[in-house]
Amino acid sequence: MSRNHVIVHQIRDAGMSVTEASRHYKISRQRIYQLLRAYDHGGDAALEPASKKPHTNPRATSPELTARILELRRTLTANGLDAGPMTIQYHLGKEHLHVPSTATIRRILHAHGLITPEPKKRPKSSLHRFQSEQPNETWQSDFTEARLANGHTVEILHWLDDHSRYLLHCSVHEEITTQIVIDSFTWCINHYGPPKSTLTDNGLVYTTRLLKGLNKFEKLLIALGIRQKNGKPYHPQTQGKIERFHHTEHLWVNARPRAESITELQEILDEFQKVYNNERPHRALNRETPSQWYHRTLKARPNLKNVTRDREFRIRHDRIDKDGKVTLRHEGKLRHLGVRKIHRRKKVVMLIDTEEVTVMDVETSEVLSRHSIDPGKSYWPDKQKSPGRWPGETDNNL
Repeated sequence: MSRNHVIVHQIRDAGMSVTEASRHYKISRQRIYQLLRAYDHGGDAALEPASKKPHTNPRATSPELTARILELRRTLTANGLDAGPMTIQYHLGKEHLHVPSTATIRRILHAHGLITPEPKKRPKSSLHRFQSEQPNETWQSDFTEARLANGHTVEILHWLDDHSRYLLHCSVHEEITTQIVIDSFTWCINHYGPPKSTLTDNGLVYTTRLLKGLNKFEKLLIALGIRQKNGKPYHPQTQGKIERFHHTEHLWVNARPRAESITELQEILDEFQKVYNNERPHRALNRETPSQWYHRTLKARPNLKNVTRDREFRIRHDRIDKDGKVTLRHEGKLRHLGVRKIHRRKKVVMLIDTEEVTVMDVETSEVLSRHSIDPGKSYWPDKQKSPGRWPGETDNNL
């Protein structure tokens, strides 16, 4: 029983006068009369101490801002995008609204049942992070699976810049092959310049080093002077950025009706690439976008001196004819490249840039010839060829 209850009941039940109660309990007569009136009006409940909490709080989140926070949470989640407190902060700032702390946003989301408890994660201090210093210093690549509406499984190939997390390329295929990897990599080079290195897993479309050999993609990297890096087998953490990227992409795709065809899925991914690169803030980039980080600083380049940002690369596969030549269409005209008769019928890959054509043996990756591009001539000789005969050549094989 509280002190207020004792005073009131001493007066009403025990016959103590107000003056005696004031002297005994050292309380003013005015306060005692207030307690008596409260008791007469509301009974014992009215004698409980009132809360000292202010009726208003000037720092409280306004109902309008609370509604916007909840709307952002639902909209971002429905679109398959990150909708955590830091992301909501980013969007409130873009809208020039008051930006509360992440703790306040988290309390609001929790109070409205919009936070799902997750298992305890590893502490951040246990993680060993690395990041390239420049854009184009390292490109990561990997592919993941997706399912169409008819249940058919397709594969999605990605190229991701390690420094900025900028999504360079994203395409859907029935099955990823080494040639698709080469074509997508060449496309990225033509649009963004060649990288200094690549980082992939040990999939056979990227490397056959574990089989003691080289595939076409590895040979292309050697010709361009690009360093190839591969993670340890069964250790996907090495390619952690692109592995985590797959999760972000799947959230986006799964938030939409399942695509009916590869073409429809590609359209969904094209939209995702624009949002991911230009609109979605990234926690690892100080809440900026990959596009801002990728275009902010100078790009790294391969160690090969003659590979520059302004050169365009494309790849063509062919077979040397019986006369030791291959043909190539350049600027609308057919050009003839003289390799040598001793290489007749060999399968080759031609690496074409704005200045020269390099012809390589597909099987051995040996450079067979180099040809300067001369738009004024239809025959381009091998500029590696020394005057006179090559060792082992006779009149029959010249």
